Amino acid sequence: MDALKNVVDYGVIGLLLALSVWAVAIAVERWLFYRRVNVAQFPDQHLCEIALTKRLVIIGTIAANAPYIGLLGTVLGIMLTFQTMGTAGTMAVSTIMIGLSLALKATAAGLLVAIPCVVMNNVLRRRVNELVTVYKSRHGA
Repeated sequence: MDALKNVVDYGVIGLLLALSVWAVAIAVERWLFYRRVNVAQFPDQHLCEIALTKRLVIIGTIAANAPYIGLLGTVLGIMLTFQTMGTAGTMAVSTIMIGLSLALKATAAGLLVAIPCVVMNNVLRRRVNELVTVYKSRHGA
């Protein structure tokens, strides 16, 4: 049973941490790119939009799936609690609380990753729209 506890503690939460670092790295890279990009360098609007939206789908995917990864940790934590209660043959309050706190920790981690990713995705997509509007105004599209 310790293996399942370690999967929730280190696997699920570690995965969420890695995904959050990846999303922040992409967001920083994109923001720096948007600060120095000159939309006039693109020959057409389609190529401009492709260059501007590069890797934004990763942030959106992390934002959409982080709560589900947290939910997986929740389910595993609750399963661990029930299994521990069943093998012990008792309904000790401490066992139940430890298992439920583990489950809730995974849920919280999933939300703590998802919410900032949604914000970063919205901010970056807003910037893309602004740059595309500048492109259209300069090229009469």
